[in-house]
Amino acid sequence: MVVVGELINTSRKAIREAVEKRDADYIQQIAKAQEESGAHYLDINCGTMVGEEVAIMEWLVNTVQEVTNLPLCIDSPSTEALVAGLELTKAPNPMINSITAEEKRFQSVLPLIKKYNAKIVALCIEDAGMPETAKDRLRIARDLVTKLDAEGIPQGEIYLDPLIKPISAGDTYGREVLESIRLIKDAFPEVHFMCGLSNVSYSLPNRALVNRLFMVQTLAMGMDGYILDPTNREMMGALYIATALTGQDKYCRGYLKAHRKGLYS
Repeated sequence: MVVVGELINTSRKAIREAVEKRDADYIQQIAKAQEESGAHYLDINCGTMVGEEVAIMEWLVNTVQEVTNLPLCIDSPSTEALVAGLELTKAPNPMINSITAEEKRFQSVLPLIKKYNAKIVALCIEDAGMPETAKDRLRIARDLVTKLDAEGIPQGEIYLDPLIKPISAGDTYGREVLESIRLIKDAFPEVHFMCGLSNVSYSLPNRALVNRLFMVQTLAMGMDGYILDPTNREMMGALYIATALTGQDKYCRGYLKAHRKGLYS
């Protein structure tokens, strides 16, 4: 199970304000809190800072690495910003978020995976658009894995994102994701998964509860990576328990260790 801490993202008001003020202490506090709460990677995303993204990406990466040795997930739609962040990462095997099956994006990100020996989040999106069904997701996943494998990228370094859509916009959207995880896992047992959960609950009340329960459902189907807030104790509690219940935590060691450290509610 891989947890990517999502909080250093300038789409969040407090982070954007800290970045604008170059408040390194606040950014470092958030980085350390995520590490102490169980994150394995820290996501760095400043994609909302149009026109300044490269410079801010460099500042964020340097600022965060002053207080943590965790590997980073460099997250941007901009190839230039990805390069800026990856060039400064110190820990081996950073993560790139993300590549897609869209030809332009695939060709621009592929060289970065190789150059920086990076793990890669691969979104199930193609030039024709976003998938609707589980079979669509499997087809796009097959295309991505086949192409990456042909380029020498180990399947164990690939984290497929099946793309979660709001269930408020379609009553089959949750079920299609669950089915796609099963299909992809059967086809490519060495490939990992990664997703953010918040889209599933968009426009619904009690979003935190919806997100938490969908996490448990996806984990039971084979999801083994999440981009989330690791300081959310209820979310992390559900993650540790579900991991143990699905046999992914030998002798419940991870669950018991987290309990002793008081990492969840």
